[in-house]
Amino acid sequence: MSSFKDLRIVDNFYQTSAFFPMPTILIGTVSENGQTNLGAYSLCFPYYIAGKDYYAMILECRNSSNTAQNILRGSKVSLNFITDDKKYFREAVRLGFPGDTTEEKMKNCIFTLEKGLEDGERPQVIKEAYQVFECTWDSELEDAFKDKAGCLEGYEPPYRNFNGITSKFGAHFILKIDKILMKDKYYNAIVNGVKAKDFPSVPVDYGYRDSTNFWCSPFKKPFPEKIQAKEGDVNSVKYAAKRIDPEVTFTDEACAKLTKIPRIFLKAALTQMVEIAKQEGISVIDEAALQIINDKRRKEKK
Repeated sequence: MSSFKDLRIVDNFYQTSAFFPMPTILIGTVSENGQTNLGAYSLCFPYYIAGKDYYAMILECRNSSNTAQNILRGSKVSLNFITDDKKYFREAVRLGFPGDTTEEKMKNCIFTLEKGLEDGERPQVIKEAYQVFECTWDSELEDAFKDKAGCLEGYEPPYRNFNGITSKFGAHFILKIDKILMKDKYYNAIVNGVKAKDFPSVPVDYGYRDSTNFWCSPFKKPFPEKIQAKEGDVNSVKYAAKRIDPEVTFTDEACAKLTKIPRIFLKAALTQMVEIAKQEGISVIDEAALQIINDKRRKEKK
């Protein structure tokens, strides 16, 4: 006999039928009068993460919201990640209340807005955020550029599958990440090596809500768990290395240092090493060359 019960799935199931941990993001868009509009969202997640010529997030929202209507008009977006300060979450809940105009909701906003790093007419970003993604809606996907702002009572079909107006009241937006902005403390941690003390105090929106409350959890210090890496066979690394590029070879000693790379990532890692080796004029990758290549990768990350 199962230890679980079958709970009915209803609209907004992530809020009404589940406890679903999500981020708390304030999304900036540009209103018709040029003012930055902030809306609170949690249904915003990584979408394109590898293998394409750009990276992207996906946003799910009501198509009548200020945010959706502004994206349909102008495409530029800022994703502002706030910390777990209670006054910030309280403000996020206020900014997420539907029906207010941009002028009404932004009149007494507690956040400080400043210009981001991308050029052009873009929404301002929140100074108090620990990181910001400056994005552009990829309206070419599914010909979503054909969807226009202005329908506040619901859109009629046909609908897109994953980008643009996807239902009578819903929308999905594939947001190309143009820049990731990071405050100094967290930038330095990512570049130089993250420790438990370096994590920002990220709140968790629990998804579930009732007619009275949204629920949020404060940050707790994360704990590390070592990756149980399986060491591969040196011969497997040597076999793969020989097939990357005939102009660049790996010594046995260098291959021995690469046995902890998971097999599924081995070819990609070796290919990147060979590309850097060629840039540096290296034809034989030995232990010393590996150090040069790793230094180069760190510099590129900075």
